[in-house]
Amino acid sequence: MNLFLVICQGCGLAAAAGIRPFLPALVAGAAASANFAVDFGGTDFAFMERGPFLLAVVVLLVLAVLAERRLGSARMERGPVGAAIAGIGLGLGALLFAGSLADEGYAAWPGIVAGLACAAVAQFAVRPLLRRVRERFEAADDHQAAAALTVYADGASLALAVASLLLPPIGLIALLALIWLAISGRRREGEKYAGLRSLR
Repeated sequence: MNLFLVICQGCGLAAAAGIRPFLPALVAGAAASANFAVDFGGTDFAFMERGPFLLAVVVLLVLAVLAERRLGSARMERGPVGAAIAGIGLGLGALLFAGSLADEGYAAWPGIVAGLACAAVAQFAVRPLLRRVRERFEAADDHQAAAALTVYADGASLALAVASLLLPPIGLIALLALIWLAISGRRREGEKYAGLRSLR
């Protein structure tokens, strides 16, 4: 795979981890263990395709689900558990991008930096969007739909990770879409606060 495709793959995997970290890491690790589309074996990131790492990700996923059921989506996202999941997303995004580069024999350290950036972009784009949509559902007293948003986020992260492995350019396209979403979301928030200030 040439460098451009590797970068596209890394962008997609890191962005997927930024949306929700656990399923992208499991998909990439399982694919790597089967030598399908990516292979971390023989690199410093070989641990990501081995049982202990994948089991740890599964345990974290289960703990996150249990925490959400106990605290509720909104409360969890605003608290330390949400911050921890965001941090895990950044870390896994960095590892997945670096592992993609290392798989093809390229230097891995740029992937750490780029993976952090891609995961951060995804978080800046998606987390405020989920918060706004959740608030609208809760205002409409549709708590079931609000609670399902996390499932949709997991599904989006899974779909992006799989697509990035099968068709790497989709990863770059998705990252550009997330950048646009983050910028438009910031602009919308700015207009909202400007409107509130004008009413005072």
